[in-house]
Amino acid sequence: MTAKDPRTGRGGRLRGWGGVTAMAAACAGTASLTLLPLSHAGKDGYDAEGAGPGTAHAVQARADDCENPEASLLPGLAEGDAIKRIKDRGKLIAGVDQNSFQWGFRNPASGNLEGFDIDLVRAIAKDILGSPDKVIFRAIPTNQRIAALENDKVDVVVRTMTINCSRLDQVSFSTAYFQAGQQVLAPKGGPQEGKAITGFNSSLAGKRVCTAEGSTAYEALQKESFGSVFKDEHDGSAADEDRLTVPNQLDCLVRLQMGEVDAIVTDNALAAGQAAQDPAVELKGAPFTTEFYGVATKKGAADLVSRVNKVLVDYRAGGADSPWMQSYRKWLEDGLPGISAPPAPKYRS
Repeated sequence: MTAKDPRTGRGGRLRGWGGVTAMAAACAGTASLTLLPLSHAGKDGYDAEGAGPGTAHAVQARADDCENPEASLLPGLAEGDAIKRIKDRGKLIAGVDQNSFQWGFRNPASGNLEGFDIDLVRAIAKDILGSPDKVIFRAIPTNQRIAALENDKVDVVVRTMTINCSRLDQVSFSTAYFQAGQQVLAPKGGPQEGKAITGFNSSLAGKRVCTAEGSTAYEALQKESFGSVFKDEHDGSAADEDRLTVPNQLDCLVRLQMGEVDAIVTDNALAAGQAAQDPAVELKGAPFTTEFYGVATKKGAADLVSRVNKVLVDYRAGGADSPWMQSYRKWLEDGLPGISAPPAPKYRS
């Protein structure tokens, strides 16, 4: 059937399950229930001055001196300005996704924000403030995660954010809470016999590949594109805006369903959720990177990083009955089977 992308107005041929577009629209339409977009600073009880200035300035690592980016601060440092500010406000302000199925998404049936990342945010709020409900969620696109921290819009970002050396110059990270890898998502089969996309390889030559702006997937394609087309070429028309590099990862799946792109490169953790939404697509090849997600804070917020690391120690504890494993079984096991434990923490000496 044909349909129009509600954000671009362009028509196209939908492949597979068309409910993804409906889900995206539902997410946007219900965001005001519990999510505060970045443009609403100062409203709904949010103190624009409350999230960032005055934090401690311990340095986790720098890109030019970075051999082990996943190594973070030891848990249990004394409370400082960042924790005090959260307690004085009485709310943790968390930057999250609302469009990533099973990670951070609006359940259209209940209207609630749910997912693996959301469970972790609530665990952090419970530890600091005594209740998992003392959270203000802020919906932020992929390319605004770092800016949201730098501009004091959020206390933490819990949004499938990969820890890497370049980002350590801009933000601080907790220890890793999930291991993922970059992978290709494409329609089952191929446009013509013998020309199917098989993975992150030469089968991408000449294909249109979608990624999210500011993502490690885009960085990977910059290093090796295999002759694919992955950069937007603007000719001044609105039709070329955000066709290949999009603000939110779910936009790529919509583009793929409408036939505007041939493949997506993204974290396999996110791709598994998208494949679960659309039975006409599948993961291709093997993951070609190893990446770790961390909770990001404003650069230098040592007391908050240390506190989150303490939360993660408790979150991982308990083996098969740990809160981490319970959340994994609830949200991720169907699409990412075989994970028996969270990644072990690494600490800086």
